[in-house]
Amino acid sequence: MTSDPAAQPARPRLLVLRALGLGDLLAGVPALRALRRAHPEHELVLAAPAELAPVAAATGAVDRLLPASAPGRAVPPTLDWTGPPPDIAVDLHGNGPPSHRLLLSLRPHRLLAFAHPELPGIEGPPWYPEEHERDRWCRLLRAYGIDADPGDLSLPRPRPASPAPGAVVLHPGAGSPARCWPVERYAAVAAALRARGGRIVVTGGAAESDLVARLAKEAGLPDTDVFGGGLPFERLSALVAGAYAVISGDTGIAHLAVAHGTRSVTLFGPVPPSRWGPPPDPRHRALWYGPEGDPHGRRPDPALLRITADDVLRAVGELPGAQRS
Repeated sequence: MTSDPAAQPARPRLLVLRALGLGDLLAGVPALRALRRAHPEHELVLAAPAELAPVAAATGAVDRLLPASAPGRAVPPTLDWTGPPPDIAVDLHGNGPPSHRLLLSLRPHRLLAFAHPELPGIEGPPWYPEEHERDRWCRLLRAYGIDADPGDLSLPRPRPASPAPGAVVLHPGAGSPARCWPVERYAAVAAALRARGGRIVVTGGAAESDLVARLAKEAGLPDTDVFGGGLPFERLSALVAGAYAVISGDTGIAHLAVAHGTRSVTLFGPVPPSRWGPPPDPRHRALWYGPEGDPHGRRPDPALLRITADDVLRAVGELPGAQRS
């Protein structure tokens, strides 16, 4: 997969807009693969943040990444598209109208998107706010005659070896403070699991160094078990694929655990697992008490705070292959 645009493509181009984060891209993998199967003759171009290029390549569905992003979860103002209009454009970013209009500005021969009252010319299916993210995009494609399987989520095993094989990975960060479970509770979980003889490592994104350092200090973890600063995707993927389990909030690493079939315990709040949770599988435990809250809140959501360290430890003990104590 290359990031250099071709001014005169040798084959028709299919443009997919999903300029969001890691978890969003992984939740969109079934739809991307369905588009790849339905249009093998097209160059499939994904408009997404540049740092997700290795993730897009790992899906096996994307030919080229077109760098595109905006603060938060906003629609990019423009796309750096060159050459003829896309043969097909697919809106996997939102329900419009901003994302629809961005793609329409490129004059695609065909646009696949959800219907919106402000754009009556798009005869797509209706948008259901409560629908699970994976199911939503597969339903969109099925409405246009493209078979899509929401369970088609797996990524190939990474080539690098895991830097901490068999460890339990704790990931305290998330895209908003509302989805960040308190550090002291993660530290309590780490202490209990270490007492059982397990190795605990902690990860965090590039902007989460302080959070990772606080957890490592409170949990008494050695420097060798701290992976802060935002690991390159291949190394993070190898760490997750080789882990015993991943414990995190509702964020990208939880989706990566699902993609690798790694056991996981995901702490939900303020958004319920019915919209972003793992598929039904004994390897994955989704903890949720509700009620639903503000996903953009500036402090941990009350629903998330209802989850205790004992709840998490109980869920870890209930994972397949877990040692009971």
